Amino acid sequence: MAKQVRRVVTGHDADGKAIVISDGPAPFVHVNAVNPDWYSTDIWRTKETPARIVRAAAEPTLGPRRQMPDQRGTVLRINHFPPENEAVRQMDAQASRAAFAALGNEKAATFGKGGRHPLMHRTETIDYAIVLSGEITMVLDDVDVELSAGDIVVQCGTNHAWSNRSNAPCVVAFVLIDGEFEPELSKKFG
Repeated sequence: MAKQVRRVVTGHDADGKAIVISDGPAPFVHVNAVNPDWYSTDIWRTKETPARIVRAAAEPTLGPRRQMPDQRGTVLRINHFPPENEAVRQMDAQASRAAFAALGNEKAATFGKGGRHPLMHRTETIDYAIVLSGEITMVLDDVDVELSAGDIVVQCGTNHAWSNRSNAPCVVAFVLIDGEFEPELSKKFG
């Protein structure tokens, strides 16, 4: 069962004074159909840079699951990673693409194209990943990086996967920022 995340959103009253617009569970939770212990909660999305600041923002997270931010936008998301099971380790390239398709981003999957973990993927974003609790392994092309609560990763559009090799859940906050590969780098990815 997905744990709710309390989200407090502020805004302004008619006089421009700071107020609370909403205080309660973040409304968009995506639960993985294969493993309900693997879920994410979208906290907020922006659609442009600079982000528009209005008196009382409309809810930006509802609708179909979208892994990526809008062009020039951002996403704040909390992911809950259960310990990795044998079903994940045994995924083939087709199952990997299907998993990313369920997230709304099939083209991100790189397993079978050189990725060494079934959940390897690349996105055209800069991601700030903040480990809130537990332990997780960041799998890159040639190296694994062990991370634990308090560690922060700045993921710069690299091919990667998240692998929870511990026996307890891991919770990570992600801020995804729309990006663009420089042309020379983009050519290397095919």
